[in-house]
Amino acid sequence: MTAKDRPWVMRTYAGHSTAEASNALYRTNLAKGQTGLSVAFDLPTQTGYDPDSPLARGEVGKVGVPVPHLGEMRKLFNEIPLTEMNTSMTINATAMWLLAMYQVVAEEQNPDLSPSEVAHQLAGTTQNDIIKEYLSRGTYVFPPEHSLRLIADMIAYTVHEIPKWNPINICSYHLQEAGATPTQELAYALCTAIAVLDQVKNSGQVNDEDFEKVVGRISFFVNAGVRFIEETCKMRAFVELWDEITRERYGVQDPKMRRFRYGVQVNSLGLTEAQPENNVQRIVLEMLGVTLSKKARARAVQLPAWNEALGLPRPWDQQWSLRLQQVLAFESDLLEYDDIFDGSHVIEAKVKELVDGAKAEIDRVQAMGGAIAAVDSGYMKQELVSAHAARRSRIEAGDEVIVGVNKYETTEPSPLTANLDEAIMTADPKAEESAIASVEAWKAQRDQAEVDEALAKLANDAKSGVNLMTATLAAARAGATTGEWAGTLREVFGEFRAPTGVAGAVGVAEAGAELTAVRDAVKRTGEELGGRLRLLVGKPGLDGHSNGAEQVAVRARDAGFEVIYQGIRLTPEQIVAAAVAEDVHCVGLSILSGSHMELVPAVLEGLKAQGMADVPVIVGGIIPESDGRKLVELGVAAVYTPKDFGLTEIMGGIVDVIRKANGLG
Repeated sequence: MTAKDRPWVMRTYAGHSTAEASNALYRTNLAKGQTGLSVAFDLPTQTGYDPDSPLARGEVGKVGVPVPHLGEMRKLFNEIPLTEMNTSMTINATAMWLLAMYQVVAEEQNPDLSPSEVAHQLAGTTQNDIIKEYLSRGTYVFPPEHSLRLIADMIAYTVHEIPKWNPINICSYHLQEAGATPTQELAYALCTAIAVLDQVKNSGQVNDEDFEKVVGRISFFVNAGVRFIEETCKMRAFVELWDEITRERYGVQDPKMRRFRYGVQVNSLGLTEAQPENNVQRIVLEMLGVTLSKKARARAVQLPAWNEALGLPRPWDQQWSLRLQQVLAFESDLLEYDDIFDGSHVIEAKVKELVDGAKAEIDRVQAMGGAIAAVDSGYMKQELVSAHAARRSRIEAGDEVIVGVNKYETTEPSPLTANLDEAIMTADPKAEESAIASVEAWKAQRDQAEVDEALAKLANDAKSGVNLMTATLAAARAGATTGEWAGTLREVFGEFRAPTGVAGAVGVAEAGAELTAVRDAVKRTGEELGGRLRLLVGKPGLDGHSNGAEQVAVRARDAGFEVIYQGIRLTPEQIVAAAVAEDVHCVGLSILSGSHMELVPAVLEGLKAQGMADVPVIVGGIIPESDGRKLVELGVAAVYTPKDFGLTEIMGGIVDVIRKANGLG
């Protein structure tokens, strides 16, 4: 037996409604023994819009905390000494801006120190992996080459000024949520890391000695599913591959700098709405996959809550997840032993299989020109959509068992979900009003000339190729807003729409009796209405989690519908315009951010104004039962939630809805 290891950093991913409410939650969690902060930002903050932007409607404070300006950042960390914290911020496109505001708040907390002295004490991580945003999470803003420049600028700045900061967290987490196999997760995450490191090297901002430090500060954010033996092997494969890439491709000599450093949030994709109490044992098994193996143990762990498939977890639910970690770390003997898998031929064989598969896929992507080229061509996205479709098919066929969903479905009534409306937390409905008021008040008290000057400097630096961190810090100190910072760069860099991956994705390999019956119904109904049935799949608002919408689009195409899917981040007005232009028979809306009660009525009203009130609208997403009833009262034809996992069954439901709307028997 060896000396007991120190446990990993224990975090809870949190932030909601307002900066004040989130600050209270952070201080409570720290008092419960949490050892690091993990900040969730709302979608307008993540995508560079202020709360008063039309695109922010219904999204403010829903999936995280709104931080539109420095005043809100001050409130968020009030009485939390930033020079003593280890803070993880889940922010990507606007990472540079949020880091700048974080640094300025830390400076204000330490007026006796110079800005540089404060910066040298800050520790934490900005997620800042934009490539996976194009593939899965959808909070990108700028085109890939400009996004990579922002990342390289931040890395160069932090290696010199905030040496304890991890400026990027390469995320394979969201790749698995989008359907990636373990091999794809390994390959695409490492291809992203290669793209980032090549960009930093080519930027000329970091000398050879400091480049080794850059490699040492790259961290990863990984997903762990319930197949915990395979996940353990995946983590060991990551360690092996990263050591090889950093040694051979980048010549990093110091083994400490080649260490694979990662944090983890275990899998949310596998959490079920049906029998949600089963999610607790799933979360525990997933946690084992990233903690059992000493050589590949996570540096930081955050766990989802048992009720995440139902809605927003309450503080008590988050506490339960924190206690799962504490029991494993402090009650079990896990931390008292060397690596328990060393010498296992079973583990070694599986690790070799994953390493070989990942190397082959990395070579394929590099031969295309690397990760950015594989994003632009749609290759990686298409592969993920296909892998996800294959997984959905296995679940529907019963080949992949999900307890309580497609097997062992009988259940006693659960005391946990006896009152569903109380089993989750609802975001403060006044968060949007208070955020808009906060921006108005902020703009009224600042020196507008100073802001204009700072933003003009930002635009000039963006055009000239200078490191943008200096101008960004100046804009934060001057009092610019999140929307103004991003808007200035949007004007220079332009906007971007990533490929959806739907067109080339492979759907159902062979149609069973159920899909064949639905195809017949789609064909027959189309003939009765004088043409092929057209389904518009729409993603209104800023929610970029498009996995569900993509799977619906692929299965609808397999069922014989003509599918119109234009990707993420559309206003209700754009969706209505597409429905009119394409003369569709049904509109399907996918919303996972909780903004359904604002965005769905806007689409219904828009269709009515265009004389298309008779076109049925269906809605899918994480929608509490009471909201589902309200939507139906407002005129929605059907509401689907995660418990409705049978895609072919949903297709049959869509045909029924179209027939009913058109008076067909």
